[in-house]
Amino acid sequence: MDISRKKPAYPLTPALREYLRAYDRAVDLPVAYADLRRYSNAFPLIDRTGKDTLWQTVYFEGPEMQELGTGLTEVYAQLKTAGDLSFTKHLVADRIDYCEFGNSQPFRVRIVNRFNDNYDYFYVKQADASRLYGLELEHLLSPNSINFLVSGDTLIEEHIVGIPGDDFIARHLTRPHLNQVRIAKEFVKFNERCFVRLLGDMRAYNYVIAVTPDFEDEQYRVRAIDFDQQSYEGRRSMYLPRSFKDNAPVVEMCAHLLKPETVRQYQTEERALMAGRARAERHRLKALLDVMRAHELAPPDKVAQLKAELNRYHHTRAFDGCDSMGDLVRLHLWVMLAPGAQPTAG
Repeated sequence: MDISRKKPAYPLTPALREYLRAYDRAVDLPVAYADLRRYSNAFPLIDRTGKDTLWQTVYFEGPEMQELGTGLTEVYAQLKTAGDLSFTKHLVADRIDYCEFGNSQPFRVRIVNRFNDNYDYFYVKQADASRLYGLELEHLLSPNSINFLVSGDTLIEEHIVGIPGDDFIARHLTRPHLNQVRIAKEFVKFNERCFVRLLGDMRAYNYVIAVTPDFEDEQYRVRAIDFDQQSYEGRRSMYLPRSFKDNAPVVEMCAHLLKPETVRQYQTEERALMAGRARAERHRLKALLDVMRAHELAPPDKVAQLKAELNRYHHTRAFDGCDSMGDLVRLHLWVMLAPGAQPTAG
């Protein structure tokens, strides 16, 4: 499937920055993305099987690394403990990795607790408006809380735990103990969430599977980890994870295990949950969408294409009045989450 390989980064507008301040997403931080770009050397990061991870571990000169390390533990404290620095004395920035692959070119920081060697990760990225809207919509409309901070043009993101989708499909999907029906159900619900809020490019490496042991079995949740393609593409199929070739094994499993009426049941369940969250967060959601509607987030031809495709899909002309991707997201949420809206297989 063709997709925009290099989406341009969209700058944050004053209105978006005001929204972020109003909801405690904007803070002053001691480390910026540009500071991490000043590394002096880098080496490929190889996983435990000897495979190149496409990440590089980067190094800094001694005094600079010491200063950066202190700043990064303070960033971690802002992200995790609302700025309480009393815990940072036993934390250390143990490793910094960099990935040129992808739009955000992220740095991944590993923070280690020196008392017990437990570690955690967070990401330092270039702030892109598309990604910020995607993160906020995920926080407001999905079952997942999203923790992130913005400082100037730097984005700090919490690590989302789970097995990468491509790895899960390759290594876990056919394991005997796997509850395939539950995986199929969660993928249907994930597909529905992405389409309703127009989150695109959910190829297998852009989401993870979170596995939770239950008293009799395992529970699963499919979670997006890449939000750069929030309402950017013009083709409706780009917002359906089931459309991507590398998700085909899961799609085939869904078709084999789930009857059409069961699929519609799960779609309806997910829409009902999203509608409930939208009502509970209606003031914040309205504030976000008002800012988003006035923000250019895609070329006009993509807006026009998606407008036409959504009109065709919903058998309406209502989307003709939309002038921006934000307009399309707002109306699509209203159409899909309205009481009595019926899911379809199209």
